[in-house]
Amino acid sequence: MNLPNATMAVIGAGSWGTALAVLLSRNGENTLLWARDTQKVAAMQRDRCNSRYLPDVALPPALTLSDDMAAVVAHSRDLLVVTPSHAFRSTLQSLRPLVRQGQRLVWATKGFEPHTCKLLHAVVAEELGEGFVTAVVSGPTFAKEVAKGLPTAVTVASSNESFATELAERLHDETFRAYTSDDVIGVEVGGCVKNVLAIAAGIADGLGFGANTRAALITRGLVEIMRLGDALGGQRETFMGLAGLGDLVLTCTDNLSRNRRFGLAMGQGLNPHDALASIDQVVEGTQAAREVHNLATKMGVEMPITEQVFQVLYEDKSPRDAVHDLLARQQKAETF
Repeated sequence: MNLPNATMAVIGAGSWGTALAVLLSRNGENTLLWARDTQKVAAMQRDRCNSRYLPDVALPPALTLSDDMAAVVAHSRDLLVVTPSHAFRSTLQSLRPLVRQGQRLVWATKGFEPHTCKLLHAVVAEELGEGFVTAVVSGPTFAKEVAKGLPTAVTVASSNESFATELAERLHDETFRAYTSDDVIGVEVGGCVKNVLAIAAGIADGLGFGANTRAALITRGLVEIMRLGDALGGQRETFMGLAGLGDLVLTCTDNLSRNRRFGLAMGQGLNPHDALASIDQVVEGTQAAREVHNLATKMGVEMPITEQVFQVLYEDKSPRDAVHDLLARQQKAETF
């Protein structure tokens, strides 16, 4: 298949990758969407939709699909990686011999790297070197709503101000607004830790607790994001914005969130294995709970909600006992 020249190649055709490719295409960008699975690509080409993740969203004419990574990279100006965090490094390793001088790299993946607890910008530097202009896109986004053109706002963070501005303009349309930031670390931390806290909110709702409990978890969860973000070098104001508070509220309160639904299932009595099977998609918070817990322990950062989620997932603690232990903590002044 001969590919057209494109301004952006989206690497990863899950729900979020497809949604961003649809958005860029609607905005007039010649866009390529890469998926590893040849049969999936053929089905999407035939049906002009992603029948598994976004069956009600038509793929725009300006969007071309391919399973040939080398061709996709060769025909694209910039690259947007949208794979799960556990596949992020391996994707970069596949891209490494293909990228060329002057290409710019963006990622919309959220999470720390499994087992290393590294933020993804550090993984990029290790795999591709320091010479690339890079950016990260994050914020309160459900793929389905973005693909359907419902009003949405995100943060585009980069150490290169002009690229952040350019990328925000390319994403922006009448229903999608992009703000810029230079705080890559803060944006990445917010996008990762909120998944763990959404599991906690789901557990609480699954146990039958009310809106008071959910509000307390969100508020004190934000404190945990800020504590870890401070320790890692993020800017505190970032955590009060779209990539922090905004994303946290979204994932803790709406059942489009896989992490929240996973927590709900456990609160209603399923063990972590069966709860995960009931979602039938990647639940980033399960791995993130381990990584965030390990990192917080290593750095001496107090994150009691995260600690309880970790114990429920990996130490066979019952959700109700986890809530009891949170409430039984020593009384003290509200601190940040």
